[in-house]
Amino acid sequence: MARFSRIHVFNVMEHTGMVPLFYHKELEVAKEVLLACYKGGARVLEFTNRGDYALEIFRELNKFAEEAMPQMILGVGSITDAGAASHYMQLGANFIVTPVLREDIAIACNRRKVLWSPGCGSLSEIARAEEMGCELVKLFPGGTYGPGFVSGIKGPQPWTSVMPTGGVSPTEENLKGWFAAGVTCVGMGSKLITKEILERHDYDGLESKVRECLSLIKEIRK
Repeated sequence: MARFSRIHVFNVMEHTGMVPLFYHKELEVAKEVLLACYKGGARVLEFTNRGDYALEIFRELNKFAEEAMPQMILGVGSITDAGAASHYMQLGANFIVTPVLREDIAIACNRRKVLWSPGCGSLSEIARAEEMGCELVKLFPGGTYGPGFVSGIKGPQPWTSVMPTGGVSPTEENLKGWFAAGVTCVGMGSKLITKEILERHDYDGLESKVRECLSLIKEIRK
């Protein structure tokens, strides 16, 4: 079962402003990435449900997080049905992120009071997600819509909390655009945890990159 309440998860996402996301088939690499992000200041991380045996990797990774990083909130992304969501929640997933809006996933997560963030691409989808209890909407793919879309929906729905994923990079120009538009936080994958970092096992470099990105977000918000 989840160690953190959905309200706490949302508050930490909002406070830090960034959710790193990644998948790796090798457990030891996944542990090193998680630890580097934690040392860099990240307190939320999304493990994406990709590849065979991802469930088994997550199970061990979440145990590791609980033992070595008690403040790290580990959740799962790329969930496409309630069955997968339930399996991951049984293994302690603290939040569920989906590429699409699905009512069955909302019901499964709400039953356990676990935060869920559905991928939405229209104001109607966003409104429907919020009617089903969504606290944080995932704008996906973020690069397709851009900050202008966020600005547009915040007009009629200023209460909506948005997390763009895809099209987000750790540069001042990119992050300024998103946060000026009114996003609550950003999801960042391969632009943060790059292929080169993984190939070189440059975990110290990743730690520095995460720290710099969080510092940049903090400065932009001022």
